[in-house]
Amino acid sequence: PAKKDEGKKEAAPPLFSGGKSGDYQFAVCHIFASFNDTFIHVTDLSGKETVCRVTGGMKVKADRDESSPYAAMQAAQDVAQLCKDKGISALHIKLRELVMFLQEELNK
Repeated sequence: PAKKDEGKKEAAPPLFSGGKSGDYQFAVCHIFASFNDTFIHVTDLSGKETVCRVTGGMKVKADRDESSPYAAMQAAQDVAQLCKDKGISALHIKLRELVMFLQEELNK
């Protein structure tokens, strides 16, 4: 009788496979920076399928550190590693921030 490989998990195939070797596999990275947290959300080009989603709050333990530059840096490093693991080689960055709020406060 053949033995079953129990406990061994097969690696998931890359999300973006195919194409010629050397071709870039693009995805869209949506970054939202607020006063309370930093959200990094990577989707395919259509925006329908989520590749990965990481926040600054997922990387630090204290609530006061969620919006810190350190938490954002850790989240960005985690996203970069997850994208590499899934076969993404190029990202289109879309940055969203609270610019309208800041402009209104400066104009007062």
